[in-house]
Amino acid sequence: MGTVFKFKQFEVDQRDCAMKINTDGVLLGAIVDADNPINILDIGSGTGVISLMLAQRYSTAYVDAVEIDDLAYLRTKNNFEQSLFADRLRAYPNSFEEMRPSNRYDMIVSNPPFYTNSLHNPDAQKKLARHTDLDFFVKLMQFGFSHLKPQGSLHLILPVDLATELLELAKPIGLYLSKQILVRSFAHSDPFRSIIELRKKVVAHIVDSSLVIYERQGEYTSAYKKLLSPFFLAY
Repeated sequence: MGTVFKFKQFEVDQRDCAMKINTDGVLLGAIVDADNPINILDIGSGTGVISLMLAQRYSTAYVDAVEIDDLAYLRTKNNFEQSLFADRLRAYPNSFEEMRPSNRYDMIVSNPPFYTNSLHNPDAQKKLARHTDLDFFVKLMQFGFSHLKPQGSLHLILPVDLATELLELAKPIGLYLSKQILVRSFAHSDPFRSIIELRKKVVAHIVDSSLVIYERQGEYTSAYKKLLSPFFLAY
């Protein structure tokens, strides 16, 4: 199997990346929404696929991406340079905590590591990419609060239980739930992911919705195909 994943408007080389392109990443890149964002930050870019999707969706936006893993950073950088959006994409080889951005962001997105309190993966790269604890998320939300514009938004895709826990931790930081999308494999199955949008102000009405991936085994729903149709060649 080749290492290059071809989308309609760009290609992503996944070589050397511990975390390959997966459902979580493409869902986040396709479903998050903002009103004409100019400055976007992707935290933990991996292959760079979420940044590329957002650059495609928002044609006037500039997207920064940070990636702490050296090999993944180089792959992100190369994928950016080979894309049609190269002049609006920039990769940084460090953690978000080391960033000192000159501008605040309209949107910050992250498909973060979420195996909190789990056993360490023996594979060093995967351990770095996926193992963390709640302190990581507190720091991530604090960074978001400090570096978002007043009307900016922080978007995360997480296991449902973890999302519920983080929403309580977000309030003392000054971030509040404005939108939540529950992702299910099938219409009658329990949700396995929550995509949350956090803002600096309490909203009068929290937007709740859901997305079902499969109509039946091996057949995607029309909603899923419509969501990914601007990107996937198959749709």
